[in-house]
Amino acid sequence: MEQIKRIFAHLGRYKKEFGLAVLFVVLETGLEMVIPVMMADTIDVGVAAGDVQYILAKGVQMGVCALLSLITGMLYARYMARVACGFGAQLREEQYRKIQTYSFANLDRFETSSLITRMTTDITVLQNAVSGGLRPLVRGPSMLVMGVGLALLMDPKLTLVFLFCTPVLTLVLVLIVRKVAPMYKKLQAAMDRVNVIVEENLTAIRAVKAFVRGEYEEEKFGQVNRGLMETSQNTFRYAVLNLPAFQLTMYAAIVLILWFGGNMAMAGEMQVGKLTGFLSYVLQIMNGLVMISNVFLMLTRSLASANRVLEVLDEVPDLADQENAERDIPDGSVDFEHVSFKYSAAAKENVLEDVQLHIPAGQTVGILGGTGSAKTSLVQLIPRLYDATEGTVKVGGRDVKQYQLAALRDAVGIVLQKNVLFSGTIRENLLWGNENASDEELEWACRTACADEFLARMPKGLDTDLGQGGVNVSGGQKQRLCIARTLLKRPKVLIFDDSTSAVDTATEAKIRAGLAALKDTTKIIIAQRVTSVMEADQIILLEDGRVHAVGTHEQLLREDAIYKEIYDSQMKGGQMA
Repeated sequence: MEQIKRIFAHLGRYKKEFGLAVLFVVLETGLEMVIPVMMADTIDVGVAAGDVQYILAKGVQMGVCALLSLITGMLYARYMARVACGFGAQLREEQYRKIQTYSFANLDRFETSSLITRMTTDITVLQNAVSGGLRPLVRGPSMLVMGVGLALLMDPKLTLVFLFCTPVLTLVLVLIVRKVAPMYKKLQAAMDRVNVIVEENLTAIRAVKAFVRGEYEEEKFGQVNRGLMETSQNTFRYAVLNLPAFQLTMYAAIVLILWFGGNMAMAGEMQVGKLTGFLSYVLQIMNGLVMISNVFLMLTRSLASANRVLEVLDEVPDLADQENAERDIPDGSVDFEHVSFKYSAAAKENVLEDVQLHIPAGQTVGILGGTGSAKTSLVQLIPRLYDATEGTVKVGGRDVKQYQLAALRDAVGIVLQKNVLFSGTIRENLLWGNENASDEELEWACRTACADEFLARMPKGLDTDLGQGGVNVSGGQKQRLCIARTLLKRPKVLIFDDSTSAVDTATEAKIRAGLAALKDTTKIIIAQRVTSVMEADQIILLEDGRVHAVGTHEQLLREDAIYKEIYDSQMKGGQMA
């Protein structure tokens, strides 16, 4: 229950509305509990004496109580709706804000589909627990306490019948909760699996259609969907046993009360009106117990969702600013001093091993290596997307850990291997690089990235809508827009992670020429083609996470067999293969 308390501590500014909602539920319950007393008096006094005036007066009093109960119920509904919707929105916002602080290492611990489920389905479960659980949570105990108290005042003997039923109901509830509690966690995990398949299918829909794998994907989705269905059926098969068990006990109690109460009425020990009022209280007491049991089941499910939400909120970001962190990056020099790195502490081997490099400010550096040689892993350490496991990474002569993360990443522009554009216009995407960029700066960035060539053919130029994920542009056009977006940052270190792979060689040469004009910017280019880095000031050759060789194109061609092999495999008679 500690998790539930922690989650509901996020009510924040809605605590006042929450308090008012609780107050109105208590008032509504109290008004409803008064009505059976008036009913008993109406029968025992008014009807027995034939006093019409008394009957009408009591009728008016009951009508006023019913009307006030209706008003307080409506006020509860109003405040509770505000609390539930506000609570859900605030919890989603806190989760989203926390995720933005995650490093890549933190994100690696969660599947994307799981994070989506935690921000949607799990929040909805908690939101429903607030909106649908507060009323029975307050009414149940209130009706139980008031009903038992008033029933005892009416007839202590008959109340014993109800008290004998309580242990039976408690035992049933305990058994159901113990059985269902672990099943709710499995239910949410099954929902995660469904979301994984849906996300993969929608993301790779072009590949699915190109390989005619629609039926295979349907079958795969059918399996996880059936898994979710079966898990749901097993869970709710036990959860719904709650209601019939309580109804059986309740009707058994009513039969016993009618039997004993009827005999007492026939013997003159109890009036009929009092028996009628007592039965009303018994029904309300039983309803109160049913409400409490439903709340327990709801809280049991909420507990599973609360744990999943708290896992996101409790995750400690691997990367954080030090106290008095530096904001100013002097220049774009980059140093790796005995750097080793692995993605997980549990991994047996390092991805990078004892890397030593010095890249002076303003240089153009090429990085070559086979697949899996850790080229991307190397450059991701510069803007602290990950932290080095051993050794030190320096930018501007200082350890990157001494800088504020925001300042460091603002000074290091990186065009990732997987290009990402967002829904919206081209202009809106470019302004990610600099939200205050002028039209002249936008034009310069697009010209340097050779994006102006196709922008001139766009129907609305920079204001052309890209669609979701940039579906309205080709792979090469997407790469050039991502380069232009990064150039607008005016970074001191500019990293291209195989970012021109979809661009033809002529356009790539123009982009390299434009980048050469950025004299004060350190340019690090990861490439697969030798021609992409031949003119670099130095070329770094990686092999199995180690620096194999460093030098200019001429030096490596003359002195390094691996580089010569790469060059010969790509060049035939001076032309690209």
